[in-house]
Amino acid sequence: MNIRIGFGVDVHQLVAGRPLFLGGVQLPAEKGALGHSDADVLLHAICDAILGAGNLRDIGYHFSDQDPAYEGIDSKILLRKCYELIQQKGYHLVNIDATVILEQPKVNPHIDQIKTVISDQLDCTEDKISIKATTHEKVDSFGAGEAIKAYAVCLINK
Repeated sequence: MNIRIGFGVDVHQLVAGRPLFLGGVQLPAEKGALGHSDADVLLHAICDAILGAGNLRDIGYHFSDQDPAYEGIDSKILLRKCYELIQQKGYHLVNIDATVILEQPKVNPHIDQIKTVISDQLDCTEDKISIKATTHEKVDSFGAGEAIKAYAVCLINK
């Protein structure tokens, strides 16, 4: 059995006038994440976890923020492409566990929808996708609502 694990993390600044995408779902929010793509921190962290598990470097290596082709891109497309890369190496997903750090809006009411979107992109059942949310208890830039962060781990098997 060939089992591999990968870890991913992503951070984006929150600014007024941008939509907030999280796990492929647009959340109602006063601020959105600033970035070259749609700035979906959860999907970016999961992409890095998938790529890391497959020893395929990171999301920036494959989808540079200097490339105009990826400006404003839907991160679901990037997630799908990352998964295709590990499939080409003969791997399949065992599970993903991810945590989002965000003060507002509350993430928990959206977790079921987020799991559905992610499992659809990865052609798996929702029970393979674990999404958790927490705050930073009003501490630092995350707690002040100025930034959003996500961590993810991914287990794959050949």
